Amino acid sequence: MGKVTVLALRVVIVTLLAGSVFVETVMVPLLAVDLEELDADLAHLRTPCLVIAVLGVTTVQVVLFCVWRLVTMVRRGTVFSPAAFRYVHGVIGAFVTASILLCALAVLLAPGEAVPPGMVLLVCGAALALQGIALIVLVLRMLLAQAVARDVEATQLQAELSEVI
Repeated sequence: MGKVTVLALRVVIVTLLAGSVFVETVMVPLLAVDLEELDADLAHLRTPCLVIAVLGVTTVQVVLFCVWRLVTMVRRGTVFSPAAFRYVHGVIGAFVTASILLCALAVLLAPGEAVPPGMVLLVCGAALALQGIALIVLVLRMLLAQAVARDVEATQLQAELSEVI
């Protein structure tokens, strides 16, 4: 991976991380103020919605951190090692968690007339899309496992060849 690509990706990650911190520190409190104005019959949604929002942003931050670490490993040439799996598992877990959070949000929003059924369906569709992304990363994890195995095998063969020579 080229230095320019790594730099560009890191700029994007830092920008997204700063945006996520802004959302947690500014936008979520503003959302809390807006949710205080809900009707009495919807007031029970305030706390769960805020918790889901904060946890959702946290899942984004976990993905950004894991991708940062994986990019660092790529730059150093150490990505084909068992240590990379920890970060890949973090990405998969974050996407699955985000999907579960969206399903929980859909369950909260579904009863009653406050939210149109189409909006709940869109939230469920987004949850399904996140599950799809988690599955794609899982497939990429399997490819990484194959590459790590090949790298270990190549190292062993090289050591044997060095002994022969």
